[in-house]
Amino acid sequence: MLQSNSPTTLMFPPFRGVTRRIVLLAILCFVVTLVLNATPLGAQINFWLVMTPAVALFHKPWQLLTYAFIPTGLLSTVFALLSMWMFGSQMEDDRGPRWMTEFFLVSAVGGALLAALLGLSGLLYSPLASTAGLWPAIMALLLAFARAYPDQQIRLFGLLGIKAKHLVAIYLVFYLFSALRGGDKLGAATALFAALCGYLYLRFVPRRGLGTSASERLYGMRNAYYRSKRQRAARKFTVYMRKQGKDVNIDSSGKYVGLDDERKNPNDKRWMN
Repeated sequence: MLQSNSPTTLMFPPFRGVTRRIVLLAILCFVVTLVLNATPLGAQINFWLVMTPAVALFHKPWQLLTYAFIPTGLLSTVFALLSMWMFGSQMEDDRGPRWMTEFFLVSAVGGALLAALLGLSGLLYSPLASTAGLWPAIMALLLAFARAYPDQQIRLFGLLGIKAKHLVAIYLVFYLFSALRGGDKLGAATALFAALCGYLYLRFVPRRGLGTSASERLYGMRNAYYRSKRQRAARKFTVYMRKQGKDVNIDSSGKYVGLDDERKNPNDKRWMN
């Protein structure tokens, strides 16, 4: 894990895990798209895979994910993949591959879904507008990095030192400016919504991911059910013993406490029923 007080040179970390799979899949899609664009299938493939709100919501829901792997240009794709490699590897080392997978899917798909729903209104952009690229998911990833290491000093190419939170702000402003300047309002909205979904994931999901959160809640509900069942049984037992002319003591968890046991240490679990 990075230390917030020590400067870090922005270099290429180990290339492994979920981050590597995302980068390699994006490279493969870039090569395939480059080849297919020279054929009549190129336009059809783009129509099927880029995210168009009206099409994605009603006909081709897979576009809410596949849009992230459709390239938008050589320089943009290269810079996006380098950013995914540098920041994604660090976050994956800290949180684990399951967290990285869930975070990427939540931010990419969630951002696209919210942007598509907004597109149906036609207020900011047409429901037939299209967008593609990995940048919305990267914006969410940069937000996660800045939230984990806000004051981490990052040295760009060993020369310019800048805090992580300032670097993320520069990334976001530059991307939004480029998208709006190029007329891609849908892409700008998708990036903002992806960052929002990433923030909500960071805010409400444990470090170990959605699976852990769901299992903890499931086991918590199960334990609460058995605890209440045991307490009801203990109350019935108390009423029954009173009818027999005997008083019994039941603790808050529904365990029987004998008269001699009351003098013992209640924290000593060896004598508890």
